[in-house]
This record gives sequence, structure tokens and C-alpha cells, in this order.
Amino acid sequence: MEFVRIADTSELVPGQMKCVQVEGQDILLANVGGDYYAIGNRCTHLGGLLCEGSLASAVVACPRHGARFDIRTGQALSGAKVLIFEEAVKNAVHFQVLVDGAQVFVGVPEESSNE
Repeated sequence: MEFVRIADTSELVPGQMKCVQVEGQDILLANVGGDYYAIGNRCTHLGGLLCEGSLASAVVACPRHGARFDIRTGQALSGAKVLIFEEAVKNAVHFQVLVDGAQVFVGVPEESSNE
């Protein structure tokens, strides 16, 4: 796994998110209580940009249909609400994050995998 520098710790205060592009992958980076986490930035329902959603504690909600994901693991916590129905969603891709001093790195698999 290759680690790529994506931000400085000063760029994100706790509770803030940022979208970054790494080797063709759209990644959501979030600061939760001083810890940094990264998942795929696209909702697994219809591809909504999670960075345009809301972050509450460690849960990010998609702005399109409200699907919710745990930013620490990528686990889907609730499905997308369409009309009166809730559609199941897959987990978001999770990326390993490394903080070295004031720099934040994300682990990118050398061979992309479909998770």
C-alpha cells in the first residue's frame, strides 16, 4: 500500500470534511475529534457527493437521499430514503489514514479493488 499526502492537520478543524482526489479516486477526509478518517466520497446509492452532506459526530449523511455512513469504517448505517421507502446501500470504501506530524496521508491500494 502506498501512502499519499492529502492535507495538513491545520486544514481541517474537528467536525470538518474535505474532498480530495488521489490517483483517480474521489476521497472524503474528515476530522472527528482530532482523529482523521477517509472513505469514498460517493454515496453507494446513486453516487451523491458525501462531502456536500452533513457530518454529525462520526456519521456522514448523503445530501441526496440521506443514506448514512460511519466515517471511521465506511459502514452503511441507514439506507437511502426515496419517497416513503428506504433502500439498502452498500458500505463505502474505507481508506487507511496516517498522521505524521502536521501531515495527513491516505493509504491507496497499489491495485484497485472493487469493494
